[in-house]
Amino acid sequence: MRRYLAVLLASLLLPIALPAQTAPPAEHRATSRPYTGDLSIFDYPDRARKLQIDRVMDLLGITAGKNVADIGAGSGWFSVRAAARVGSTGTVLAEDINPPSIEYIGRRVSQAGIKNVRTILGAPDDPGLPPGSVDAVLLLKVYHEVANPVAMMKKLKPSLRSGAKIGIIDRNGNGENHGVNQDVVVKEMDEAGYKLTGTYDFTKADGEDYFLIFTAR
Repeated sequence: MRRYLAVLLASLLLPIALPAQTAPPAEHRATSRPYTGDLSIFDYPDRARKLQIDRVMDLLGITAGKNVADIGAGSGWFSVRAAARVGSTGTVLAEDINPPSIEYIGRRVSQAGIKNVRTILGAPDDPGLPPGSVDAVLLLKVYHEVANPVAMMKKLKPSLRSGAKIGIIDRNGNGENHGVNQDVVVKEMDEAGYKLTGTYDFTKADGEDYFLIFTAR
């Protein structure tokens, strides 16, 4: 009996194997829902002057013969302007995760006879650009819609040529109101492996918009 009690007591003292716990999903900051409405709203009159888009392209080094990525291209508003700047020896990669946007841009450049714009249907965390394909990148009022920006910007890196510049134009906000604070962008880009090389506030000059330039570390 004593031996039975000793065995029973020892079994009770053995550690109990608990089922493996699944780590909670990483917490993401708030983002705005990607726009899926009427794409023609992006082509409002005087937008180029308000954003000073020629100055933006100057600072990004977008010149004849360069390859440019328009991430979150929407209606292709910037894509067609970059296409004119890079000329027949350059290429613009118009990327978006929204299939209707890709179709819209395709029709737009076809009707306009623009031959140097290529559309790419990307994924929320991967723009899907070919390796070593671009000299400059612009995210125009789209960064606040990116649900996992650090992962996406890491995926972008292999597509960048030596010295490539990444421009982000956005407005200060809480993520859900079609804007994200500038310091949040800088922090996330640093985490993704980029360094800030330029900060400007001339786009729209409304005190809320900012234009940041990064290069890969």
